[in-house]
Amino acid sequence: MKQNTKVSILAFLTVFLWASAFPLTKVAMTYYTPNALGFLRCTIAAVFLLIIGKSNHIRPPQKKDLPWFFLSGCLGFTLYMITFNIGIQTLTSATASIIIATTPIMTAVVASIFFREKINRLGWFTILLAFVGVLILLLWEGMFSVNIGLIWTLCAATVFCGYNFLNRKLSSVGYTALEIVTYSMCCGAILLAIFAPQGVVQLMTAQPKYLLLVIYLGAFPSAMAYFFWGKALSLADKTNDVTNFMFVTPLLSTVMGFMLLNEIPNMGTFIGGIIIIVSIILFNLKGKEA
Repeated sequence: MKQNTKVSILAFLTVFLWASAFPLTKVAMTYYTPNALGFLRCTIAAVFLLIIGKSNHIRPPQKKDLPWFFLSGCLGFTLYMITFNIGIQTLTSATASIIIATTPIMTAVVASIFFREKINRLGWFTILLAFVGVLILLLWEGMFSVNIGLIWTLCAATVFCGYNFLNRKLSSVGYTALEIVTYSMCCGAILLAIFAPQGVVQLMTAQPKYLLLVIYLGAFPSAMAYFFWGKALSLADKTNDVTNFMFVTPLLSTVMGFMLLNEIPNMGTFIGGIIIIVSIILFNLKGKEA
């Protein structure tokens, strides 16, 4: 098999698994509470990543870097899981996936402020365009009927933006992508352990379908997807060969939401979503200065 084909397969598998998390989390939330689900999903993911890491001979973290891993785990998994799980309860899979898709743009804006990374005029225009798309999503039903789930999901995208920066910091001191996600996930699971009692009770009393569902969410969208993503990036000639697949996630989530939950996004989601996705594509293609 050609290397480019391997990259495409791995990247598509990743975004497919990530997309599946949106509707399936909604299904899981009909039984699990947000915090319990976050703990269970993070813990299962940490176990799977440790198994994958062991077979790939990852190195243990250095003691001086543990605070950074805990901060990374707190932002990327503890706070993300809590805010995402609360938010998606009142959103369609399509809307939630579109909001999360704004994370790269948020990351670029923060990088331009704190790291002096340059964004050209077209880039700033696309950022403004994305903001307009988000406003359409927020205000489509009227100024005084903003869906609180959108606010929680925007918080999830924001904290994951912080995880991206810590990911960069840990990468700069020599950690691999698999090491970073494994130890961050483990730290995230430890921080979520305060919800272990309710998580364990709900797991023990869950029907088989809810038991399988939480195992799937932890093992595949949370563990295997990150492994596939890192593998694809390591094999790709250009980062864009992999990251361009991220634009497919909202489409896949919308299709899965319709198939699994009979969700039909409103016109605001279609209009705002198209504006946001177009702005993200333009930003990634033309928005950053070389």
